[in-house]
Amino acid sequence: MTGPVRGLPRRRRSRVLLALAALLPLAAALTAIKMLAGPAPGCPRIDVPAYFYPGAGWARAVTSRPVPAIMILDVTSSGAGEVPNRAYQATVRQAQAAGITILGYASTDYARRPAAAVEADVRHYRAWYGVTGIFLDEATAGAGQVGYYQRLTGYIRTADQGALVMLNPGTYPSRQYMALGDVVLAYEGSYAGYARLRVPGWVGRYPAARFSHVVYATPRADLATALRLAAARRAGYVYVTNQAGPNPYRSLPRYWAAEDAIVTAECRGQRPSRALAPDWPVPGGTW
Repeated sequence: MTGPVRGLPRRRRSRVLLALAALLPLAAALTAIKMLAGPAPGCPRIDVPAYFYPGAGWARAVTSRPVPAIMILDVTSSGAGEVPNRAYQATVRQAQAAGITILGYASTDYARRPAAAVEADVRHYRAWYGVTGIFLDEATAGAGQVGYYQRLTGYIRTADQGALVMLNPGTYPSRQYMALGDVVLAYEGSYAGYARLRVPGWVGRYPAARFSHVVYATPRADLATALRLAAARRAGYVYVTNQAGPNPYRSLPRYWAAEDAIVTAECRGQRPSRALAPDWPVPGGTW
């Protein structure tokens, strides 16, 4: 303590200190209330695996308010293909003009696909679609293949130092991968599995923006809960869909408008309407 308290008689000084100590819990509570009422720091943003042809789905995403932060461009289910596609070219221009970051999809087939083939995808996305960010799908999670991904991420950034690189092991990988990808898709699976997910302790050492979670086969009634779980688990990017099956990303979810609205409301520190989030609050927890 400094200032006039130091010069007070001992008994009076003790009373002052006790009074100040009693105020500390109140100050902490007021601070907590202020934090809850304001915008949620590091709240999740939406990243869409847009594995569907240009048309109504792309148009709906591009005209959303707000638009998704990221959309993943999948031209051939493996990469950019051998020739440019005019429909995708036009759609990508529209999405980028709307402020969406587009990532080019490239399968790595768990480090089995030749690195030269992935590098060709990188060049084609840049030349044909004006896309420099890359989504490396089917990534391994173990340390044994780090060298393969180190080569690919190095190649991507050599072509464009500002390129965003997202790795998709679909699970929390060896921490060595955190030095390679700007974003790691650390969960890709069903809502049933997501409800039981255990997050490694080391995740808290990184900004939430370093992680993405994708949750499919999510019932409408569990949408808001899934989004809150993503934020609580430090996922800076999230995508939740009701779709399931071999390709749960064949279209936007039926509740796309509600998902976009809930994420927007939470990031502004607002309580979404009950029509959008009927299960508020999360049973047994909060953000």
